[in-house]
Amino acid sequence: MSVHAKITPEAAAKLATQKRNSTLSALIISVLSLFLICLILFVIALVVEVKSTPEIITYATGVDESEDIEKPEMTNQVERKPSAPSSSMAKVIASASASPTAVPVPDVEVDEPSLAFGNGDDFGEGWGDGDGWGSGGGGGAASFFQQKVNAKRLCFVIDVSKSMNNGKRLKLLKTELARSVGALPESLEYQLIFFGGPAWVVGAEVSVAANKKSAIVKYGDDEYDWEKGKDAHDWDTKGKKAGAPEWLKGSKQNIDESLSAIESVSLVPGTTWEPAFDLALNMQPRPEAIFFMGDGGCAKEPRDSKRVAHKIATKAERAGVIINSVCMVEESELDAMAALAEITGGQLSLVKESGETKVLIEGK
Repeated sequence: MSVHAKITPEAAAKLATQKRNSTLSALIISVLSLFLICLILFVIALVVEVKSTPEIITYATGVDESEDIEKPEMTNQVERKPSAPSSSMAKVIASASASPTAVPVPDVEVDEPSLAFGNGDDFGEGWGDGDGWGSGGGGGAASFFQQKVNAKRLCFVIDVSKSMNNGKRLKLLKTELARSVGALPESLEYQLIFFGGPAWVVGAEVSVAANKKSAIVKYGDDEYDWEKGKDAHDWDTKGKKAGAPEWLKGSKQNIDESLSAIESVSLVPGTTWEPAFDLALNMQPRPEAIFFMGDGGCAKEPRDSKRVAHKIATKAERAGVIINSVCMVEESELDAMAALAEITGGQLSLVKESGETKVLIEGK
């Protein structure tokens, strides 16, 4: 006979509760274990760094061979524009009749320019007003023996050598120069430079020795001794060099004083161009244009005058200064006068003994 134990309802309920609790505990433990495993794997994935060696790609290029560059050989020789042949020169001669006098530009080699007169500085550093032409306003129109310019700064370089006493030359000069200076606008700056052998600015006192071989120029507190050299075209200071003249405003007082000086100017011996041009080209700021009038050459032979003219014009052209030439009667010096105008882009006029004036080169 089998014996069956009977479980009381209280014991059965307690057993069911224990079973349920055990099941829940096992389930929770399983879930937590799974979560913990996943968390560990995730942390391992973050901590462990997978290192990969980057692939380096290089390119080999050929080495460029250095190219030898030919440098042009520099010389101190001044190269000017070639002068036009006589057939083309005729196109710029405004004349009613044919003239036997040609006006070529000389083909002359010029040494390195230098200024032996004035403040000793050559053209280049220190020149100009720093702002170029046309800056700062001012300026105006001016004319001289049918030549016309428009400039801020204008310089007259005028021959008053003894030869100007021939015929009506001096009268023609004084009349036209007084008209030109008297008509200058107040906004224009100007200067007058007279020359024969010596050279001086308007307002200076000039005393020539009785032997005609020396002269003294007084300007303010300064005094300059001039002496004649080997001939009438070789005059120079033998002591203190003249400095750069100052510009004159076109005021009524300055104009009146200049007109008085023009009327009373005295003729002096000799004819030397370079010291007068050095005075003009040494001015600071430099002149934009120069009216130059002469009645003869600056050397015994016209070809030598032409050489000096070429040297002066080259200096002026490098400094950007235009020279307008007026040849008074002496047509033998037209070649030298033409060189001054042609090289600098200026004008050339011929004044005949009768006073008739013809513009032979129109300029730029």
